[in-house]
Amino acid sequence: MPIPEIIPIAYEPDYHTDTIGRYAEGQFFASIVYASPESYAHDDDWPEHQRLYAVLHRFDPDGRHMGSDIWSAGTYAEQLRRPHAEDSVSARARARLAELLDGLPGREYGDIAIRPFRLVVDGVVFGLVAEREDDIEGGGEDEWVELYPDQLGFSAPWDGVYDT
Repeated sequence: MPIPEIIPIAYEPDYHTDTIGRYAEGQFFASIVYASPESYAHDDDWPEHQRLYAVLHRFDPDGRHMGSDIWSAGTYAEQLRRPHAEDSVSARARARLAELLDGLPGREYGDIAIRPFRLVVDGVVFGLVAEREDDIEGGGEDEWVELYPDQLGFSAPWDGVYDT
């Protein structure tokens, strides 16, 4: 089944899509996520290269990407060194995300429907990106969209439910 022009994403409280919804100017998708640059070859020093990001993507009412706030709170290595500190990497990311969400007038959490988009920050891909893979058994192609770097996959029947 081909990828639709607009992808529904279901609001799921207390899980991966618990910070999505609508606000006065359109729709939003927010998250906190660890990610490494696309070019990074995984090695023993990976904690130094994996960064924690507070992310807020904004969309117009028709699901077109209007902009993103993407902020790095620090590396996983930093988090490991001070995991319970008041100013730990994860604490900084949570605080920044709360600020970003508080800046959305009329914010209401709920389902959204957005169009695919892609951007790169710090060498990391962010966005809702169309993917395609040959379906060896069926002889066709599987098509889906993947939310990067969150690694949430959306596919037919395009009902807003995701796979991790």
